[in-house]
Amino acid sequence: MEHEQDGGRFTNQSSATVHGTHVQIGRNHGGIVFSCGHPGESGQPGPVRPAQVPVPRGFVNRSAEFADLDAWLEERILEQEDAVGVLSGLPGVGKTATACRWARLARDRFPDGQVFVDFAALRRDNRGGDLAEAAAWCLRALGVAKEFVPVTLSERLALFRSHCSTRRLLIVLDDVTVAGHVAALAPGSPGSAVLATSTAPLDELSLDGTRLLALAPLDRGSGTRLLAELAGPGRIEADPSGADRLVDLCDGLPMALHVVGLRLRRHTWLSVAALADELADENERLAALTSSVSGKESSVSSALNLAYQDLPDPQARLYRLLGLLPYPLFDAGTVAACAQLTQVGALQALAGLVEAGLVHREADDRYRLHSLVRLHARALAAAHDSPEEESAVPARALAHYLQLTALADRAIRADRLRIVDLDAVIGDAPDPFVDGTNRPLPWMEAERPALLAVLREAERHGWDRRVWQLAEVLSALYLHHRHLGEWQEVLRMGAAAAARDERPDAEARLRSLLSRPLLDLDQEAEAEAQLKRALECATDGDNLRLQASVQEFWGRFLERHDLAAAQSAFKRNLQLSELAGDQRGAALALLFLGGAQDASGKSTTAVQTLNDALVRFENCEDARMAARAVAARGRVHFNLGDLDSAARDLRRAADQLRESDATHYEAQAREELADLLESSGGADAEVRTQLERAWQIYHDGGSPRAAVLRARLDSLPDPEPEPEPEPEPEPDETGT
Repeated sequence: MEHEQDGGRFTNQSSATVHGTHVQIGRNHGGIVFSCGHPGESGQPGPVRPAQVPVPRGFVNRSAEFADLDAWLEERILEQEDAVGVLSGLPGVGKTATACRWARLARDRFPDGQVFVDFAALRRDNRGGDLAEAAAWCLRALGVAKEFVPVTLSERLALFRSHCSTRRLLIVLDDVTVAGHVAALAPGSPGSAVLATSTAPLDELSLDGTRLLALAPLDRGSGTRLLAELAGPGRIEADPSGADRLVDLCDGLPMALHVVGLRLRRHTWLSVAALADELADENERLAALTSSVSGKESSVSSALNLAYQDLPDPQARLYRLLGLLPYPLFDAGTVAACAQLTQVGALQALAGLVEAGLVHREADDRYRLHSLVRLHARALAAAHDSPEEESAVPARALAHYLQLTALADRAIRADRLRIVDLDAVIGDAPDPFVDGTNRPLPWMEAERPALLAVLREAERHGWDRRVWQLAEVLSALYLHHRHLGEWQEVLRMGAAAAARDERPDAEARLRSLLSRPLLDLDQEAEAEAQLKRALECATDGDNLRLQASVQEFWGRFLERHDLAAAQSAFKRNLQLSELAGDQRGAALALLFLGGAQDASGKSTTAVQTLNDALVRFENCEDARMAARAVAARGRVHFNLGDLDSAARDLRRAADQLRESDATHYEAQAREELADLLESSGGADAEVRTQLERAWQIYHDGGSPRAAVLRARLDSLPDPEPEPEPEPEPEPDETGT
């Protein structure tokens, strides 16, 4: 570049690559004022107020999450601390939409703007160094021209913090995979915040005071409202029950609901019920959850594939295997058994799946698969794994749960009559109940849905011996907690499997047990048929304990119709039990014989019989049945008019039965105690207390007694309000 000055010539040359304004001066005279450059060049905030957060479409609810985020922000502002939050959850649960919706609602809290960084897009562009690109994006959003963005990451982050220092900004980081990226892009200025979304929980950030919020799928009401907004006027309102089915089949996943809603909007000829029927087929559900708009496909499978394709091989294999489990809630021990891994190996692989957002870890250290994720994993297993694996995994699950349930059954009552050989089933499996750390009944109650699913899967595969074995040991739960509908199903499956397995002893045991839920549900005709078949099967062998037990169940049926015949059955039960050397069986015979004697008017004799039963139960250290004997004696005292003894026995029995977790019999004792109190003019408050506890037990177990007690409770007078406490007297002038 040549210049002429004072008649002479000089030349300016520069070897640098120039961006923007470039000035070289040779000689100058006088003052020169020169202004140029970009507003962001100096590192000071320019006039740019970014508004980059997208507008979410088709959004409902999340009011609880919004309230949580509002409270989090206010707390951090008051404490003058960085406000850093993370929304986590499985793919398609609505993390981005929730973050964007909250950001728009909170616009006034961030007067200097909102920046949005899509980490997934950065990864797709293959630029590498996600954080460096994200920092550059933030700088450009805040008014720094591209040519003034520093080269190194440290310089970019330093300049970013400088630009944020006097601003109140919200930085939304979408689809983050690395916890450090969230902390690095926190504005660090009072009143500013960073809100990230991630499939991974990013738990390590909690150590720095980050607010971690896991998003769950929508409940039915919110899911229905979302469908109504997406499907078009009147579509959902015209078929509310069909809409509920759609939400349930989508398991509340917003992405799936969006696909369903758009299909209904575009295909006006497609009814809500027809679409629900289409989704009801598990084999076709994922395919049905696919929609194409303007040539762009949206599907649940595509979103899950993005998470799956980044898994290392061991985690990918485990993910596919989890889709083959009979139930979507499981612990690490189940995974280890089914995947043939060590406990440590299972925990490590599960941690990777949790980080990928494909598996959710529950508060009780169990793990859950969303129903659509489970279908996706199962479809991948069918595509990538051998056909043998499809049956091998449920078989391992069955063996695992059978061992654990047998151990729990033994821990509850080791001397109970069983047909299954517990030692053969348990083998050398470690006993989690041996030291009392784990309690068998709560474990069985918690695992009840999984155990039922495993049993159904075993029946589907035709594993008859395992079916009746699991049905028998599982009855230890239902003898304490009367889930009547489930118990019927379990025993029906077990009895049919025992018949196919040609085990009349097991069939007799299971059919006699089946009479109990049937009688509780007043299905007497079927109970009688089951018991007659049990009597036939029991006499085919020489198992005296089994024959005695069937006589006990037969006598309990006869009590409803013929007390003399019932007493004969119980006496035969007692005789067979004593011949077999079964002291507990003999005590059971005396318990039910005493009840039949009382019902037939022999109440004084019944007290003696029940006292004998009580002593035998105490000698057997059977607290549950001892409490039942005390309750039965309380009934006899009631009939004899000895109300004080009756009330004492019934209270004692109810409390002991509660301690033994024998809730069904506790409910009976409390109902009878309420009868006694009401008949003797007892306080209405105590009557209500006893009936409410009994009602809750019956209600939870599906007993028809629940409706009877509900009507009785509703007829009681309303409880009187607690009296106001007397005010403290004012001290006199002397202070005394």
